[in-house]
Amino acid sequence: MDPRPNAKDNLKAVHPPDEQDPAWVNAVGLLVWLVAAAVAFLPFAFDTSPWDAVTLRVPGNQGNWWHFLAGAPCFLAFPMIWLRLHLLFAKQGLAASARRLLWFAVALSIGGTILVETPFLLHLAGTSEWQRFVVLGLGFGIMLTSVLVLILRRRHFAPAQACIAGLDTAFLANMALALVVYAGASGSLWSHVGWYVSMVIVWPIACELLWLLRRSLRTAAW
Repeated sequence: MDPRPNAKDNLKAVHPPDEQDPAWVNAVGLLVWLVAAAVAFLPFAFDTSPWDAVTLRVPGNQGNWWHFLAGAPCFLAFPMIWLRLHLLFAKQGLAASARRLLWFAVALSIGGTILVETPFLLHLAGTSEWQRFVVLGLGFGIMLTSVLVLILRRRHFAPAQACIAGLDTAFLANMALALVVYAGASGSLWSHVGWYVSMVIVWPIACELLWLLRRSLRTAAW
């Protein structure tokens, strides 16, 4: 009998199963993203929520495409919540059609974030050079790093884990921009409570993304 692993065994070794993460990991992730979903409806800056931004209800009648694209990625929390619930309770793996829909949402969000960052790239945003540097560095840095790892090491991600990494990337790239731009927003605590809540939840999301990317690189090295 040939002791060498066959192609099917190699494929299983490269593609770890979706169920390998403990249930508590997805449970904690679900709690974090439930809070992220609430942020979509909380005042983020100037008493305006991401929901207000996507419905163009910005103070001074200033709602435009920039506000829409800046607020829309906050709603990635809802497909992520569905994905977490699926991983916690569903017995079957993630369907190909569901994966395609999730990646479509990720692609739309990343495309929107690139458009949102274009005014900063062209010196049209009216921010300081330091803000511009941080916005571009964080936004493009998160997107480029994650996309490169996801493409080059895609065989080392379980399908659901790749979707989680993609959603994390799209959310963080946009949220980094919003947190920097509105860091000095004036008003009462409630008028930008969403900003403070977002400052808390981005850290566990960022840690999860780094953990997923690092694990794929370690798997590749092995």
